[in-house]
Amino acid sequence: MGWQRSKQFAGQWRKAWAMKRVHVVIVNFQTPALAIDCLRSLVPEVRSTGCRVWVVDNASADDSVTAISQLIRSEGWDWVELLPLQKNLGFAGGNNATLRSLLASSMPPDYVWLLNPDTIVRPGALSALLDLMEEHPEAGAAGSRLEDPDGTPQCSAFRFPSVLGEFENGIRLGLVSRLLARWIVAPAPPERQSETDWLSGASLLVRRQGFETVGLLDEQFFLYYEEVDFLLRAHRVGWQCWYVPASRVVHLVARASGVFADRRSPKRLPSYWFKSRRHYFCKNGGRRYALLADCAWLIGFVLWRLRRALCGKPDRDPPHYLWDFIRHQFLLP
Repeated sequence: MGWQRSKQFAGQWRKAWAMKRVHVVIVNFQTPALAIDCLRSLVPEVRSTGCRVWVVDNASADDSVTAISQLIRSEGWDWVELLPLQKNLGFAGGNNATLRSLLASSMPPDYVWLLNPDTIVRPGALSALLDLMEEHPEAGAAGSRLEDPDGTPQCSAFRFPSVLGEFENGIRLGLVSRLLARWIVAPAPPERQSETDWLSGASLLVRRQGFETVGLLDEQFFLYYEEVDFLLRAHRVGWQCWYVPASRVVHLVARASGVFADRRSPKRLPSYWFKSRRHYFCKNGGRRYALLADCAWLIGFVLWRLRRALCGKPDRDPPHYLWDFIRHQFLLP
């Protein structure tokens, strides 16, 4: 009887969200092959939920617009709209370009699913997110279990950055991590759905009222930290944020941006990563708090580098990481 009741309730939730308007926003920049694979993986979700998809092209200099538009025409996908921009506005600005028009329309969506182009959606991923949101009206956002192509889970549910979290992130010492477990920004992904601080913007479903309450993404973040800032603002006004492992999405990590793409041979971090980090801490904690966070990470990282050199551990950090951090966080205005 319990199983039948649960099945009946699940059916009721599906009927509830089947009447909702759901729009998917994908921001592409010079990765047409990835965006096309992502669109193909969305076909089952379109059939089951009736969602509509917007592909925002961030002024790509390659053949992205031509390739994606040709695919839409050849497949007869009337559920996809392509929006080419004249300027690269970054992740926040690219999403906002569509969000503004959607939210101001006469029939605004009930939910918006922010989705990276470097993702492959597993069947039922959107339905699982919608089930959670309908079951928890206090939830402003829900995110997927991100995973490697072989199914290995990635860190997907996070804690808000803090001074202690920055120190733990820099020092990378097991004893310290155990002592500061409550402040680790990227803990192991939970096995069950649970409330969390923030989720990756690679697959993030947001309730329309969430945007109406806290506003759009902050466009001062060109790339990175924009979803952390958005979900912190939502948290501060009482919206919950939920991690939903039943929603599975393959994330080809950083294939779209090129940052952190190769964990064995990492690239030098771009200036906008440091600027986004600095803006996040200054905006949400003030300059003094940002300085404390910078010093905590710097002390931890220097200790880690000394231990790495003494113990002969492999160097997996981005090139010039320490100097770039000092230059961007302490020397540049």
